[in-house]
Amino acid sequence: MNHQTRTNLLYPLVLLVGMLSALAISLEIVVVNLNPPESDIQLLLLFMLGSGSVSVASVFLLTKFGLLEQFNSMRWTLLANIILLVALIILNVWLTAQLMFISEHDFVLTMALLIFAGAISAISVFFIAGTWINRIYQLGNAAKLLQSGDLQAKLPVRGRDELAQLTNSFNHMIDGLQAIELQKQDLEQTRRDLVAWVSHDLRAPLANIRAMNEAILDGVVSDPQTVHRYIGTVQKELFHLSKMIDDLFDLAQLDAGDFVLHCQPTSLRDMISDALGSMNAKAEGRSVRLDGSLETGIDLVKIAPEKIQRVLHNLLTNALEHTPNGGAISIRARRIPDAVEVSVHNTGSFIPTADLPYVFESFFRSEPSRAQYGGRRGTGLGLAIVRGFVEAHGGRVYVESSREAGTTFRFTIPSPL
Repeated sequence: MNHQTRTNLLYPLVLLVGMLSALAISLEIVVVNLNPPESDIQLLLLFMLGSGSVSVASVFLLTKFGLLEQFNSMRWTLLANIILLVALIILNVWLTAQLMFISEHDFVLTMALLIFAGAISAISVFFIAGTWINRIYQLGNAAKLLQSGDLQAKLPVRGRDELAQLTNSFNHMIDGLQAIELQKQDLEQTRRDLVAWVSHDLRAPLANIRAMNEAILDGVVSDPQTVHRYIGTVQKELFHLSKMIDDLFDLAQLDAGDFVLHCQPTSLRDMISDALGSMNAKAEGRSVRLDGSLETGIDLVKIAPEKIQRVLHNLLTNALEHTPNGGAISIRARRIPDAVEVSVHNTGSFIPTADLPYVFESFFRSEPSRAQYGGRRGTGLGLAIVRGFVEAHGGRVYVESSREAGTTFRFTIPSPL
């Protein structure tokens, strides 16, 4: 049941209860102070009940059909309400006075006092309404500023009435719009950066492929050894482009939330062994030592194996890229409360403290402090995909780095089975 429905049902009940309460209080005052005969009390009760019912019914009909809402100013609406109430009071007093045979002197004096009190009330309300109207005007002006795009049009909240609540809601709406606008600006900047970064990363391999292909087609390069070398380079560039497209597709799925995990019991030991095995040839070529270990009792975990395998591959690839010749890379898995933590550590590299909060953002590349070894080009998406896959499992990923110890990436996955 909405607010309007509750109001429509409540108002008639309030009017009825108010009339009966006023009737009871008035009769009590008359009986206690005047002690009239029982016949007069019954007559007065019937008369007050009749006149009160007519008055309440008149007010209900006026509000029901919105006859008091036809004015173009709230000030005049309030004034019309006061005049109506004073008129009803005078009418009820006049009819009661006729019934009770009040003397003309007392009747004239009573009516004069009522008219005076009514006029003072009307004038007072006319000016008091100005406070409410000013607050409404301020809300209206703020709404116009908001319509024109000004998101700084917040208003001070004065009082605790409905207008104060409306002002507070208006300010909360502005806060929400400001947050949406900032998010919109961030998304727009991300889109621009994405276009710039992808364009830059596509330009180099495409230029290389085109130059080498034209050289082969034009006969500039004709000896088999050079042609074979050019074809091999083209293949590497195509692999780089294919990996970038795959990474972009995975990242788009993560950002869109169109991502489903197919979890199953998986041997973490086998996954780590496979990940290290896939890097053996590259590591041996650079004299980089690889090793891994697991605590006992944490072999089986319920995960999406292809996603966590991708996480391990990306972290190991990143570690190997930034480990100097003769360095070491290690994978460790240990139990922590309610989860398993996997760490990938490499020696000889350092991420500046200022860069640590951004390493998992798309296309972020650290400065030369983490120098590349081997000339490999990355897409700048590997660690962003790591974060997406880990968080999709309900885990978290973070990084630690120091000049003395090197760099360690850690991520958590669900508790072992």
